[in-house]
Amino acid sequence: MASDITSIQVAQSPYPWGDSRPYNSYSSYWKRSCGFRVQKLSVDAGFTCPNRDGTLAYGGCTFCNNDAFNPSYCDTKKSVGKQIEEGIEFHKWRYKKAQKYLAYFQAFSNTYAPLAHLKAIYEEALDNEEIIGLVIGTRPDCVDAEKLDYLAELNEKYHIIVEYGIESCYDRTLTLINRRHTFSQTTEAIKQTTERNIRCGGHLIFGLPTESREDMLKEAEILSSLGLHSIKFHQLQLLKDTPVLKQYEDNPNEFCLMSFEEYREFIIDFLERLSPNIVIERFCGEVPPRFHSAYNWGILRNEQIVQSIERRMIERNAYQGSRYCG
Repeated sequence: MASDITSIQVAQSPYPWGDSRPYNSYSSYWKRSCGFRVQKLSVDAGFTCPNRDGTLAYGGCTFCNNDAFNPSYCDTKKSVGKQIEEGIEFHKWRYKKAQKYLAYFQAFSNTYAPLAHLKAIYEEALDNEEIIGLVIGTRPDCVDAEKLDYLAELNEKYHIIVEYGIESCYDRTLTLINRRHTFSQTTEAIKQTTERNIRCGGHLIFGLPTESREDMLKEAEILSSLGLHSIKFHQLQLLKDTPVLKQYEDNPNEFCLMSFEEYREFIIDFLERLSPNIVIERFCGEVPPRFHSAYNWGILRNEQIVQSIERRMIERNAYQGSRYCG
């Protein structure tokens, strides 16, 4: 994990996280840690979720359309090893500077299975010599001490990151989006993960029903206290064929949706309040246009968004942690 950062001086460059970007970026973190570019490649190992298969509920999260996030080389009909081979070939063409890879178990809840099955698929991924670690996306109610102890053993040899779908710090919101777990379960899972020295990531969505701008800004302080290593931010995307789209159409006043320009100012305000120790993996989500409804930003590529936010941060003399009071 990156060394602790306790203070930032105004206009200091490079910043304490080691470069001149005004936030603690994920790509720079891996370059500092490994000395070269590390690229994630997605794997779909055929998991489901307890709020999807009937264990807790059916239908999954109201915002979820997993097809919108899975790359073309991900196919549950192919073995984990085959998906990784094809993913490496794809990324060698797209990201020519990448030297090693992290296998990203992305779709649904990737610890939601018996430990023996998890061992088999994780170790199949790690058999490829170009894979130096795993990123495991899951829910906070789908881990236990036995699984985390195993991941801690892997972490002694490989880079292991467990990413939890936090989505919101408010139980009322978690209920509305059909998560079927509480925020206290999230904090406990993060605590158990970090206590084992496993890097812990999180996902947070801005614009969920009933949350005001002030509610969302308060989450910066909450997240900063959890010991997270990294975080991904997502604007609420009202995708086709999702329950949240109907929720919005029925009750639009319950949502704090933002234009891109409004979101850009908001995310900078949020970053200023966030601990500078947390590595920022992404500012927003991106899905193919065919999944968009009429309420999304349209065709804005991730690199355009990042460049726009960085430029605006420089214009505002803003940087991650400048208003952090931890």
